[in-house]
Amino acid sequence: MVTTHSPAPNPLLRVSGTRLETRDGIPVRLRGAGLGGWMNMENFITGHPGNESAMRSAVREVLGERRYELFFDRFLTAFFDEADAALLAAKGVNCLRLPVNYRHFEDDARPFEIREEGFAHLDRVIALCARHGIYTIIDLHSLPGHQNHQWHSDNPTHLPFFWDHPHFQDRVVHLWEVIADRYKDNPWVAGYNPVNEPADDLGRVLPAFYDRLASAIRAIDPHHILFLEGNQYATDFDLFGDPLDNAVYTCHDYARAGFARSGGYPGDVDGVRIDKNWVEEAFLRRTAYMRKTNTPIWVGEFGPVYTGDTARDEQCARLLADQLDIYRRHEASWSVWTYKDVGLQGLVHIAPDSAYHRHFAEFMAKKHRLGAEAWGSPQGEIQALAEPLEQLVVREFPGFSGKPFRTRQWLDVLLRHILLGQPLVQEYAELFHGLGDNELLALADSFTLEQCVQRDRLLDSLTNG
Repeated sequence: MVTTHSPAPNPLLRVSGTRLETRDGIPVRLRGAGLGGWMNMENFITGHPGNESAMRSAVREVLGERRYELFFDRFLTAFFDEADAALLAAKGVNCLRLPVNYRHFEDDARPFEIREEGFAHLDRVIALCARHGIYTIIDLHSLPGHQNHQWHSDNPTHLPFFWDHPHFQDRVVHLWEVIADRYKDNPWVAGYNPVNEPADDLGRVLPAFYDRLASAIRAIDPHHILFLEGNQYATDFDLFGDPLDNAVYTCHDYARAGFARSGGYPGDVDGVRIDKNWVEEAFLRRTAYMRKTNTPIWVGEFGPVYTGDTARDEQCARLLADQLDIYRRHEASWSVWTYKDVGLQGLVHIAPDSAYHRHFAEFMAKKHRLGAEAWGSPQGEIQALAEPLEQLVVREFPGFSGKPFRTRQWLDVLLRHILLGQPLVQEYAELFHGLGDNELLALADSFTLEQCVQRDRLLDSLTNG
């Protein structure tokens, strides 16, 4: 029997064969959500364009330092507070994955100097989750130098420089030493997720870096679990040999039928029939390493995109229910993506009459019309330009793949998130111009749970996972 909230006197988790258990030997299956868009902001989650640091820089320029800090501190507080923890606990959630951007803790201009104030909201949410019997997993979602090609690693380009520069790697090791020292005695921190969706194109750095990172962390904190993601966006585990002790190897399990450009569920995607059997086969492929090594399975991210089309959203809700059933049958732990947003993928989203939605609705509609996001708006006006470019690249460079992407995905990064995203950053920032303090606070408070819409069906489905 798997517990939802551990009643154990010592809730600190450890790996025991294929399962997780408390130090008192009580088995625990983690069933949770990711807090995307909070301490690592993403464009489709909070409505801004491009990457987070570019957006923050532009907004700071418009607001000035004091009012910039006023808005973003209030946003971080409103986005997740006591009411949110209580809601998740009531739905049977016992784990919250906390994606964070390294920039909260370190400035590129002063590498290796830790910003103590960056821990304030992380400490706050870890503590309030513990009060509600919810474990937390600290996930370094954006690394200096950028560990993958995408906006969600706060990458303003399309190149993951992290793997080429030991300086960036040294900084991440140092940051994790600081984090481990801070939380080593906290039993409600389930563990550390050191690198989100690594994309080491040649696969030559990641295994040795994990070994180095594990040694550094365990010299300070020998007890907490390491949640180590596979290469190529947490899907490829072929480069790993024997597993590290007290480690969980983590896959991400996004089903193609749940993408915004998909053809429905069950349905055909690029000539492939996607149904529950296909979804389960994909899950089994992505978790083969865990079964081979007799280690626990944790799906760190999964979840469909909801576009507002009633029939399609119904199919996506069915897909979510099917994935949860698959994980339950295979005794896999999981963390759905994502808890809260502006209305695309969240279990909870801001209300249409909220101050934030009213103020940015026209801008977000423009972003969608242009197709300035690969995740939330994969068509848009840019599609008419992208298609002949894709045909040109395929024709003229038949051996080129834009590794690790197909040509279309590679162009999505270049055209949507960079070509369109970067000019839109300034337009978004200008919408803060002239706003008073109370108006800024009202925008941030739009993300409080009491002002949000709860997708009850999705929330209730977590109980059956």
